[in-house]
Amino acid sequence: MTLIYVVDDDDAVRDSLAILLESAGLEVETFAAAQPALDRCREKTPDCVVTDVRMPGMDGMALFGALTAAKIAVPVVIMTGHGEVPLAVSAMKAGVADFVEKPFTDESMLASIAEAMRNGQERHKPRLADTELLARLESLTAREREVFDLLVMGDANKIIAHALDISVRTVEIHRARVMEKTRAKSLPELVRLAMELGVLKSS
Repeated sequence: MTLIYVVDDDDAVRDSLAILLESAGLEVETFAAAQPALDRCREKTPDCVVTDVRMPGMDGMALFGALTAAKIAVPVVIMTGHGEVPLAVSAMKAGVADFVEKPFTDESMLASIAEAMRNGQERHKPRLADTELLARLESLTAREREVFDLLVMGDANKIIAHALDISVRTVEIHRARVMEKTRAKSLPELVRLAMELGVLKSS
């Protein structure tokens, strides 16, 4: 059975995620802090780790770094709060499989975990042709490309509006077109596309 470790210092989040994942037929172990989760990963490597980004002591990014340093190959999904998108983008550049913004739907969390595990298994398999991804990128207008570049850097709509001297509403319109043309269903997916094309370099 697929094993998921959930790491969050919030009891309610841990419990609700455990119920969700178990109802989806997954085996779950929960941890209130990162260190016990890291110790458990050394004993038994799960199929995926879902961790909050902000926790007392060792946070989610530090946990990811410790797993990487210990050469424990496991996809990590980071949960972030509103306003932490730049941090989440940095996390993906560092190698985190995905991030999910709170509050998230059950569907988005399950999809993120499935995608993270799939990417981990298929890391060395052929990916979608670069020519197809490039065609999606080249379909953007000059202004849409500017918005795209700032989005994948983790900038919020308000910051993009200020940088490009346009209204937030105009940014929202361009953002919707960028998502449509690139076929990205979420910001993490858009970030992955940028990384695959080398537009956004991993650290």
